[in-house]
Amino acid sequence: MSTPSSQKQDSDQDLVQRTLLDRHAFSAIVQRYEAPLLRYIVRMGCRDSSSAQDLLQEIFIKTYVHLNDYDHSLQFSSWIYRIAHNEIVSSFRKERLRPSVLERDNDFFLFEKVIDDLGMESQERERYSAAEIQAAVSRLDQKSRDIIVLKFFEEKRYEEISDILQIPQGTVATLINRAKKKIKSSLEESQSS
Repeated sequence: MSTPSSQKQDSDQDLVQRTLLDRHAFSAIVQRYEAPLLRYIVRMGCRDSSSAQDLLQEIFIKTYVHLNDYDHSLQFSSWIYRIAHNEIVSSFRKERLRPSVLERDNDFFLFEKVIDDLGMESQERERYSAAEIQAAVSRLDQKSRDIIVLKFFEEKRYEEISDILQIPQGTVATLINRAKKKIKSSLEESQSS
């Protein structure tokens, strides 16, 4: 029997295999992914904590139900994030919400990651506040916002984003570049108006 400290060292693959043999082992997967997935739900735009918790529960239910379908050639983290992404988008569609990205003050530092990657000179970057950058990201279409959240806020690699969104890696790079151009253009427009 494994101890809680040994579960932290187990790979995701080990946890999946153990869960397939003993359903009670799923709690280790929940413990590992509860905080990151809840953060992702909030960053994707779910503002109500009760709704975020409900959505998290749905994600874990779907994960458990479909665990036999997990493709071991993919990273488990990418697979569970894909389930989360699909559930979040489906929830927003049902509620007819247009989520805004990150409104909590303690997350504003994440927008600096976006602005640092826009290829601006340092004095040009300093013209924009975190709130202006947040507004520019919020104005993006859903697909562009999703890719920015995954790349800059969740710090996912191109391969992981490709797995999560089920698009080719080349498309990931193209979408990231397009989204960054849209953000830069939006920031420049807001400064001129």
